[in-house]
Amino acid sequence: MQQTKILLCFVVLFCSLSLHSQEADTIKTKTGFQKAGTVAGIAVPALMITYGALSFETPAIREIDYRTRRKLYEGNYLLYHKLDDYSQYSPAVAAFTMKLAGVESKHKLPEMAILYTLSNAVMIGAVTPTKKLTHRTRPDSSTDNSFPSGHTATAFVAAEFLHQEYGEKSVWISVGGYTMATLIGVSRVFNNRHWVSDVVAGGGIGILSTKAVYWLYPHLRKIVVKDTAILLPTYRNGNFGVYFALNF
Repeated sequence: MQQTKILLCFVVLFCSLSLHSQEADTIKTKTGFQKAGTVAGIAVPALMITYGALSFETPAIREIDYRTRRKLYEGNYLLYHKLDDYSQYSPAVAAFTMKLAGVESKHKLPEMAILYTLSNAVMIGAVTPTKKLTHRTRPDSSTDNSFPSGHTATAFVAAEFLHQEYGEKSVWISVGGYTMATLIGVSRVFNNRHWVSDVVAGGGIGILSTKAVYWLYPHLRKIVVKDTAILLPTYRNGNFGVYFALNF
């Protein structure tokens, strides 16, 4: 019960931060479509995380996890491959490839790199402690860090990143990115590495992490422009991070 409360508090905090960050843009446009889009954009990933959190206290939701795994095992549908170790980044690779090919995006290439790195940093900051908090055993009984799915969260960070940069170009770009992220999540279940609720929650965390960064970035950029600052993405030992220095 305590785990569920903490996870739900995380959802409320994340959504409150996202709504507050988007408030100025909503007031500027003063359109019902903008408000509806903002709420829907937050509600869907919030519900995904909530579904995952409730799997710890709701037998009916947890039974879906067990039943799905049981059917895959009995039908000999379980797969054992490592393709998702690399394909989880594919939507982001598509975004950067289009940028290098000359397709106009919402931001310049250096800013895209910063936004993508920050989004992964926020996602990792949410996923890592949650795994340690929940201690859920994986379907293959290998470790007790199953919840939420980090691969799925990474894939949906990349999909939302692609959507943010190129979604206005064509809806099919966003559809392609999210379809790939979904397939990666499904692959984690078929690989016997995650339960369904792990994957659903991971997807929600990935989406919200990227949305929060994109909504906060204009405010952060004002600070960087106003003062002398350096903001650089970093990568070490398999983890994304950010180096930030500010001279007053």
